[in-house]
Amino acid sequence: MHAFKTAMLTSALVIAAAPLAAEESADAHTLYGANCTSCHGTEVYTREDRRVQSLDQLKAQVRMCEQNLGLKWFDDEVNAVATLLNEEYYGFEQ
Repeated sequence: MHAFKTAMLTSALVIAAAPLAAEESADAHTLYGANCTSCHGTEVYTREDRRVQSLDQLKAQVRMCEQNLGLKWFDDEVNAVATLLNEEYYGFEQ
């Protein structure tokens, strides 16, 4: 019985220590709503002559905006917002 309890505890610790996916570790909707919409609306993403033409460019653009606003986001936060924008507006292959 002791070995079973030890195995269960070890499994629980491994699961708890596993890193979260970018979408799970950063609330992209909250970050987007609190920061991105202060400068522009959705027209930036939907206009015909938009600058962003790939997922890499989208991530770079999100990072540039984050830096311009002095937000100091972690990589997972930048990736989460880029993923959100890609899913809602761009549709680039991942």
